[in-house]
Parts: sequence; structure tokens; C-alpha cells
Amino acid sequence: MGGRSAEREISLKSGTMVLAALKKGGVDAHAFDPRDNGLDALISQRFDRAFVALHGRFGEDGTVQGALEYLGIPYTGSGVMASALAMDKWRTKLLWQAAGLPTPPYELMTAGTDPADLAKRLGLPLMVKPAREGSSIGMTKATSIEKIAPAHELATRYDDVVIAERFIEGMELTAAILGDEPLPLIRLETPREFYDYEAKYFASDTRYICPSGLPADKERSIQRMALEAFRVLGCSGWGRVDAMLDRDGNPHLLEVNTVPGMTDHSLVPMAARAMGISFEGLVTRILEGAHVG
Repeated sequence: MGGRSAEREISLKSGTMVLAALKKGGVDAHAFDPRDNGLDALISQRFDRAFVALHGRFGEDGTVQGALEYLGIPYTGSGVMASALAMDKWRTKLLWQAAGLPTPPYELMTAGTDPADLAKRLGLPLMVKPAREGSSIGMTKATSIEKIAPAHELATRYDDVVIAERFIEGMELTAAILGDEPLPLIRLETPREFYDYEAKYFASDTRYICPSGLPADKERSIQRMALEAFRVLGCSGWGRVDAMLDRDGNPHLLEVNTVPGMTDHSLVPMAARAMGISFEGLVTRILEGAHVG
């Protein structure tokens, strides 16, 4: 837990809760922060397996997964390739498009991108986001042409690959995946412009509706789509697929989180509770799925 990405603070929150739950469940668990400890420390402590609670770069993007595979230490969650792909929103969308899965129209942005032309092609509002960050860090909802350039500048502080994506007006949904099973959908509602970093982790006025309130057949259809989106990237173990349902009821895939948050505001534990799975039971099941490669 911890690490050195822009999501370090959230990773520490997730890791602390996971560590407490594992210890409560009788697991001889120890915190390991790769920002402060090198591979030599990982080797010397002779861990049986690793619960990865790192968010963002250097933890959710395949780097730590590759190191653990090289050392032969089983770890939780997706493998190297799937972790790297899911961390990259642009390449995720390319694969989904190739597989015929729905995702909002988008374009890559560069220093030469003309905001007016971009808005004409994609429409407004737009979501401008760094391709390889999580927790909505560096993201902006651009509601006018004038806001596109500042949004691009903010995103480039976090990544040199930036995408602009048509904002889908409608219902925001998330589908947690545990093993090969999609958990109950959660509907998200926030008075903010979108489900941003503050709404995700700190706001008290974010609403989480689970069950989602969708008709059963519609919920099953979106769950199946989320599981397919997860598998197309090669993801495994556990994760979370985020999507929007537009005003006509059509789903649009946004992204996959291969190491979702495990804080008191987090969505996977919430969906698990709706299935009768406690937080301790959830982390134990995730740990049991640890693998090498």
C-alpha cells in the first residue's frame, strides 16, 4: 500500500482498512510501502503472498505485478498485461471498440487541438482526462469551448496522453467484479458536476443506491456487459467497471479499475455487502485468489 502515485493518500486509506480486516481474520499480515522499501526488503521478508492495495501508477499499471511475478510471489488482482491496459483509458477504449462494446466517442488531444473544432465533432459537455490516472485526478468536465484548453492543460500535468470524451448525460453506474461474478450494480448520485475526487472519497452528500433500482433484466444485461468488458482486457480476480446509462437507456463503458478503492466510501465493499459478504469476507476472498501470472 502507499506507493508513489498521485493516489498515494487513498491507497494508504485502502491498505489500512484491508490490513486491519486481514489481521482480524487471523491472517499474519504486514504493511509494505514500495515508496519506502525496495525489492530487497520484499525478498528478505519472505512473504507468502501480496494483497495489492496500490492505486494508480507504479502499482495498478502492471509494474508491481511484474516485480511480484519475477520474484514468484502470488498477488491479488489482474496480471501484468491486463493491469497495464486497464490503466490506459485510451487503449482500453480501442480494445472495447474492436470487441464491439459501447464506449463514449472520444479523441486524443494534443497541443494543436482546436477547442472549437473538437467541440463541433464531439459535442458539449466534454470530459477531458489524463489517460493513465485514476480517482478522477486531473479530470475536468468542460461545459463550454472556453473551458477546453484549461482542462487540457490541467490533464497534461498528470500525463502526456490526454483524451476528450463526450459526456454522457444520464445515470452513473458501477459494477464490481469478484472472481467471475458481477456484484449488484450501484447507482451514483452527486450534486457536483460529476463524480470527482472529492465526491469519491470525502463528500457526505454523494448518494449510493444499491440495489440500483433498474429492472432486473436491465441490471443483468449491464452486469453481463461489464463482465465481458473486464474479460476483454484480460482482467481477473476482482475489480470494478464504471459505466453511464444515457437518457435513452443505452449503456456506455467508461473504464475498469483493477485495484478499486477499499475505503469507507468505496464501492466494491458496498456491492459485496448487498450480497451478504462482509468486508473481512471480501478481503479474504480476494486474498484467496492470489496468483502468479
